[in-house]
Amino acid sequence: MRFLRQSLSGLFLLAMTGALLVYAGSLVYGAVQVRMAEEPRPTRSRERVFSVTVIPAQIQQIEPVLTAFGQIESARTLDLRSGASGTILEISDNFVEGGIVRAGERLVLIDPAEAQSALDRASSDLSDANLEAREAARAIGLARDELTAAREQAALRVKAFERSQDLATRGVGTSATVETAELAASSARQAVLARRQSLAQAEARIEQAQTRIARAELAKADALRKLENTEITAEFSGALSDVTASRGGLVSINERLARLIDPQALEVSFRLSTAQYARLLNDQGALGAAPVTVVLDVFGADLVARGKLTRDSAAVGEGQTGRLVFAALEAAPGFKPGDFVRVEVTEPSLSGVIRLPATALGADGNVLVIGMEDRLETVPATLVRRQGDDVLVRSRGLMGRNVVTARTPLLGAGIKVNPLTAEGAREIEEPQMLELSAERRAKIRAFVEANKRIPDEAKARILSQLSKDKVPARMVERLEGRMGG
Repeated sequence: MRFLRQSLSGLFLLAMTGALLVYAGSLVYGAVQVRMAEEPRPTRSRERVFSVTVIPAQIQQIEPVLTAFGQIESARTLDLRSGASGTILEISDNFVEGGIVRAGERLVLIDPAEAQSALDRASSDLSDANLEAREAARAIGLARDELTAAREQAALRVKAFERSQDLATRGVGTSATVETAELAASSARQAVLARRQSLAQAEARIEQAQTRIARAELAKADALRKLENTEITAEFSGALSDVTASRGGLVSINERLARLIDPQALEVSFRLSTAQYARLLNDQGALGAAPVTVVLDVFGADLVARGKLTRDSAAVGEGQTGRLVFAALEAAPGFKPGDFVRVEVTEPSLSGVIRLPATALGADGNVLVIGMEDRLETVPATLVRRQGDDVLVRSRGLMGRNVVTARTPLLGAGIKVNPLTAEGAREIEEPQMLELSAERRAKIRAFVEANKRIPDEAKARILSQLSKDKVPARMVERLEGRMGG
C-alpha cells in the first residue's frame, strides 16, 4: 500500500510539473506574438544642458596697468679714486662696506710728506721771485734817476758848446776850446743813450720777474692741489660700497678705493617692447610722466615704492630690442641698488572697454553670451589689452549681455545652458591664514632676526605679522622654504 501511495504521488507531481511547463510556454509564445505585432515607437533622447558661470558685460573707463621687471639703480654715484700715490695713513671709521658718510667728511688720508715738501719748495721759489721783482723795481727807479741826471748833464754840455761857439764867433774863444766843448756834449749824449739802455734792461728785468712770479704761483698751486689730493672727502652724503682700501695700504694714482652711492636718489630701469613703449607716448611723441609702482617681494612682505617715468635710453643697444625706460622713485625705504623688482606702469585711461576673464575670449575672437531660451550665441569682440588673468575688449553687441566666463570644447553656439550668475565681476580671494605653534613661530622668528639680507623695514614688518595670532600662509611657506624646513 505504501508503494502504491508513493507511486501515485510521484505521478501527480509529474503531471503538475508538465502542466506548469505547458502554461509557461504558452505565456512566452503569446508575449512574443504580441511584441511582434506591435508597431515600432520612435525613441526620444533628452537634450543635455550644461551649467555655466556668466558675468554681465559693462562698459567702463579703465586705466590699464603695464607690468615689467627691472632693476633698482642710483641716479647719483661717485667713484672714490686716489689723486696721489703713497701709503694710507688714516681711514675714517665710516669707510667700510655699507658705511654712511656725510658731505665733506674726510674718508682717507694718503701720506702727504712728498706733496708737502713740493709745496714748501714752490713757496720758497715764489718768495725768491717776489724778492727779484722788488729788486727789479728798485733798480728801475735808480735807472730812471741816472737817466734824468745824464740828460741834465747832456743839456749843460750842449749849453757850454753853444757858449764856446758864441765866444769863438766874437773872436774871444779858440777853435780848440770849441772842439773840446763839442766832444764833451757828444760824450754826454752817449751817456744818455747808455742810461736809457740801462733803463730798458731794468724794465725787462721787471717783466722777467713777473713771469717768474707767475711760474712760481702756478707751481705752488700745482703743489697745493697735489697736497689736497692726498685727502679724499665725501662730495655728498651717502653709503659706501666696493670698499678696497685699508690702513697702511699702498695705493697708486687713480686707483678706485670705493664707490659712494646716494640712497635717496634711487631710480628703476626696465625694458619694454616697442609696442608697449608706444602706448606711453603723449601727443607730442615724447615719453609721458606716467605713474609707476615698484614692488619688491621679500618673503611675502612686499616693499612698495612709487615714482614717475623720467626718460628713456638714447639708443636701443647692440643685440637688444625694445626700449630701456627709467623712472625716478619718490620714497623707497628698504630698496637697494641692484634689487630685481616688478614694475607696474599706469597707462593712459581707455574708454568704452569691457573687462572680462581671459578664459571668456576664444581663439577666434568671439565670446559666448546667453541668448533666447538660455541658448548660447557668439558675439565678436576686439581684444584691446591683456591684464593678468583678464582681458579688455570692445564690442558693439555685448553691452548688458551675460557672458560665459570660461569656454570649453563642449560649449558652442546653440547649446542650451543653465546660467549661474557670479556675484560681482571679480571676487578678491582672502589670503589664507595659519595658526602657528609656539615652537614653529619661535623658529621662524629666529631665522628672520638672524638673516642680515632682509632690509630693516621688511624685517620689522615680518616680525610684526609673526606676533599676531594668524600669519599669512604664503609668507610662512616662503620663509620655511628659505630655511630648508
